[in-house]
Amino acid sequence: MDSTTLTHSLGDEAALGLFGVHDTIVRDALSALGGREVKHTGDGIMASFVSPTGAVRCAIQIQRELARHEKAQPDRPLKVRVGAAAGEPVEQHNDLFGMTVQLAARLCAHARPEQILVSNAIAELCIGKGFLFEDVGEVVLKGFSYPVRAYAATWRQAVVS
Repeated sequence: MDSTTLTHSLGDEAALGLFGVHDTIVRDALSALGGREVKHTGDGIMASFVSPTGAVRCAIQIQRELARHEKAQPDRPLKVRVGAAAGEPVEQHNDLFGMTVQLAARLCAHARPEQILVSNAIAELCIGKGFLFEDVGEVVLKGFSYPVRAYAATWRQAVVS
C-alpha cells in the first residue's frame, strides 16, 4: 500500500504516527550501520553509505525491524521497498544526484513490498560477506535505455556477520 492510499485508509493522524514508526526504524538502522540520511522524500528516506555491505546490512535490519513491528501490531503493518546501487553520485548542497541515485530509486520502485533490490555492483561488492542474493534477472527500469541486472537480498534467513 503506498503512502497516499495508507493516509486515505487510516486518516492523517494515524498515518502520520505510522510514518513516524518508519522514520525511527530507518534512522536507527542508519545510525547503527554507518548510513547518512540525505533527505526525507515524503514517503521514504534517501541515504548513502561508504560501504556496500553497510547498505545491505542496514536494509536487512530495516526489513527485520518492520517485520517485528508487524508481529507486535498486526493491524498496522508497514511494508517497504528498498533499492540500492553502487557508484559515484554527484553531491550538491548536501544532496545527491546522478545515475547512481536514479538507479537506486528505480530499483526501489521496481521492488515488491518487503523486498530489497540491489544492482549487480552491490551484489558483487558483497561477495564473501555472508549475504544471500537471488538473481532476479535483467529488469527494465524507467529512464534506462538498457535492461539492468538486479538481485534480491534475502533478509528473512540471512546470516550476516
